[in-house]
Amino acid sequence: MSDVIAAPAQVRVPVRGGGTFPVRRIFCVGRNFADHAKEMGAAVPASKAERGLPVFFTKPADAIVVDGVVPYPPGTNELHHEVELVVALGADAPPGPLPTADAMDLVFGYAVGLDLTRRDLQSAAKAKGLPWDTGKAFDHSAPIGAILPAADVGTLAPRALSLTVNGAQRQRSTLDQLIWDVPEILHELSLLFALKAGDLVFMGTPAGVGPLQVGDTFEARLDDVLAASGRIAPPHASR
Repeated sequence: MSDVIAAPAQVRVPVRGGGTFPVRRIFCVGRNFADHAKEMGAAVPASKAERGLPVFFTKPADAIVVDGVVPYPPGTNELHHEVELVVALGADAPPGPLPTADAMDLVFGYAVGLDLTRRDLQSAAKAKGLPWDTGKAFDHSAPIGAILPAADVGTLAPRALSLTVNGAQRQRSTLDQLIWDVPEILHELSLLFALKAGDLVFMGTPAGVGPLQVGDTFEARLDDVLAASGRIAPPHASR
């Protein structure tokens, strides 16, 4: 049976060294750095035993931006940056809960990106106990850099995640400050979703989130290993 409309092109992220990564779904982790949880007014766990459950939300695959040009979104006066490590899955998880010991077998590689947020819309929704979708899952809300295979990134924990805006540092933290690390997050996601090749997981942001304005430039980095840069364009600018 033929399609009644033209099928949309699948979103693809460049892979450093050649090829592209076709994106299936985008999962995001909220409040995964204690300092960010604190700045957002959330409770900060004192130990692993007190972490509770991670907070998850999603973005559509077509929220991805690979050319760095982010039009200022409609409906907001508070576009905020949140720099994040992005995990790219290259294999399907087996049925059932994924053991943390096996979780890294799913990981193809890593990138850095921004979880852009319409903070005023998110805050209004949170105040009324409503979903965050309008604050998080909007067009062009997930700019991302090229993916680097995991073997070329190496151990994550000592590396520093950072963001500069117009050349000034806004956010910085080492990845050993994650409340839930990559294997733990993949395990928790597997309890709720069927994880598959092509999924991206935005791992959460450290403290220092703040506003972006038209004309601002940004650069996200994981040490000198991963990078993503771009600019905020006028609303509805040609891409």
